Amino acid sequence: MTRNIKPNAADKIFNPVAKFLTGLGISLAGSRILAVRGRKSGEWRTVPVNPLMYNGERYLVAPRGHTQWVRNMRAARGGELRLGRKVETFEAVEVPDDEKPEILRLYLKKWAWEVGRFFDDVTAESNDERLREIAPGFPVFRLR
Repeated sequence: MTRNIKPNAADKIFNPVAKFLTGLGISLAGSRILAVRGRKSGEWRTVPVNPLMYNGERYLVAPRGHTQWVRNMRAARGGELRLGRKVETFEAVEVPDDEKPEILRLYLKKWAWEVGRFFDDVTAESNDERLREIAPGFPVFRLR
């Protein structure tokens, strides 16, 4: 079964607030608004995300799994990161599972306070073997 965690009641309050503030140009610890074209409608779809810098490259991790924005990103192969009026267009390449452990570890170090609950018993201190086990459930995209 493909992992896809739906927003809960708290998320339905936090996500619109995060989108609103980021849309005004107020980043919450580096947050951005991801805009990606819908794979069926072609319309822009937006969601707050937490980009991660690793080895000089930017990544997007999907802590909820194979969500709609992930499916749209796979189809569109790119999108926009927005902060206020600033818009950065990018191309996206999905990262293979065997390259994910260190990216997931760093993501958890930076963002566990917000997204740690989606990783169950996995933390930034988990070993590479455990991170490889969960990698298929956490899509990661390298942005160019």
